[in-house]
Amino acid sequence: MPKETPYTGIFPIVPTPFTEDGALDLDGQKRILDCMIDQGVDGLCILANYSEQFLLSDAERETLQTLCMEHVAGRVPVIATCSHFSTQVAVARCRRAQDQGAAMVMMMPPYHGALLKAGDQGVFEHFAALSEAIDIPIMIQDAPLSGTTLSVPLLARLARNLPNVSYVKIEMPGTAAKLRALIEAAGDHIDGPFDGEEGITLLADLDAGATGTMTSGLACEQIRPIVTDFLAGDRAKAEAQYNRLLPLINFENRQCGLRACKTVMQAGGVIKSDHVRHPLEPLPAPTRDALLTMARDLDLLAMRWGE
Repeated sequence: MPKETPYTGIFPIVPTPFTEDGALDLDGQKRILDCMIDQGVDGLCILANYSEQFLLSDAERETLQTLCMEHVAGRVPVIATCSHFSTQVAVARCRRAQDQGAAMVMMMPPYHGALLKAGDQGVFEHFAALSEAIDIPIMIQDAPLSGTTLSVPLLARLARNLPNVSYVKIEMPGTAAKLRALIEAAGDHIDGPFDGEEGITLLADLDAGATGTMTSGLACEQIRPIVTDFLAGDRAKAEAQYNRLLPLINFENRQCGLRACKTVMQAGGVIKSDHVRHPLEPLPAPTRDALLTMARDLDLLAMRWGE
């Protein structure tokens, strides 16, 4: 069942480090987890899109999930991403995550490529099967990547009718308006309205009722106060910090994507390589240099964690 005290704050995506030849860097993965916990996060999310989950084998997913759950060891709650087009596979992934101690699972709607998608009823049945299979909360990820339209009425229906569907991560165009409409439609059936997209619209989303954000691991210790100050009633302080960080957030979102976090962590001695698996490409040198200059100017913890 959903947690009595809902999760709030920042639950960033844990990147997956690789060696220069593309193998999993398991020691580096542990260092990333420690670095992110030292950033004061409220929780972590593993095996998400920014973890390059679409470039991992099933065996690698199992290795990483086991390592992450064991190494975090309850220091913060962990959300495990378990998305799959197959309801059967998704159910198995969710059960495994629960058995290993995940606090929540995050799921995209079932899709495979541009054309294989479920309709509204199929989406409902998919999440109904997941809700029946586990006892921990489910966060629905509403993101453009799936190409699936999750309307406010459908999301509200899922939240009202499925006990474990109690969190949403909205990162579609017009996030604030959708969050506001969903909160109005679903009421207290939504324990945690979150946003994503590196927090690029975070302040507007908080104004709309968001209580959490799921960014990358790039600047957690500096993004978290935006949420905590806002929720404590100090919007002016939250806005000042948001405006201070927005150039970096925008640069990450528009120019770097998932590569930014690993590049900064490599520069800061957290990991040895910022390698991304092909067909992804490394950051161009000018983009990398600009990112690292911004990270140094903001004195990000990840830039000096390994010193």
